[in-house]
Order: sequence, then C-alpha cells, then structure tokens
Amino acid sequence: MTNILLQAQGPMGGGMMPIFMIGMIVVMYFFMIRPQQKKAKEQKLFAEKLVAGEKVVMTSGIHGRITRTNDDGTLTIEIDRNTNIVVERQAVSMEMTNAFQKRAGIDTAPKVVA
Repeated sequence: MTNILLQAQGPMGGGMMPIFMIGMIVVMYFFMIRPQQKKAKEQKLFAEKLVAGEKVVMTSGIHGRITRTNDDGTLTIEIDRNTNIVVERQAVSMEMTNAFQKRAGIDTAPKVVA
C-alpha cells in the first residue's frame, strides 16, 4: 500500500499546452502574416495606379520613366534615349516623382487657389 502513495503525480498544467500553442499561432498571425498581406495589398494598389510620365525604380534597381501603359497589364519604360523595355506592373518597386519630393519636404498635394 505504501507503494501506491509514493508514486509520482503526472505533470501539472498539461491542459495549458494546447492553449499556449493556439496563443503562439495567433501571435505569429498578427506579427508576421497579417503585415505581409497588408504590404502585398498596398503594392498591388500602387502598381494599379501607375500612369505614363512617372519616374520609377524597378525591383532590379533599373531607373526609368513610364512611357505607356499596355492593355495586357505591362508597362513600357524608357531607361535611356531610344531604349524602351516592357515590364510587369509588379516589377516596379517605387515611384520616384513623389517619393523624392516628399523626402525633400515639398508638398505634392494640389493647391487650391481661392
């Protein structure tokens, strides 16, 4: 009978492990997955709003100016005189026209004259 009383008890708090794992998944979602989805959505909206005449930088680092938006979802970009390339809209990483003006502190909003 004394052997029964001396047996070790099971680990305490075993029911907390599933709750802890679910909590870790929720934390990973809010710190990793959700911001990435938000960034991808912003990039998609940015790519859809590109128009001819804007100076841009490609993800490869090539600088150029958009000369034409094509119907198939691509852009024609002039990188030098008489040198044009056709790229996907998603290949554009940054629009330079407003980006440099914002860094320099120049207001890019249209002025309303009363």
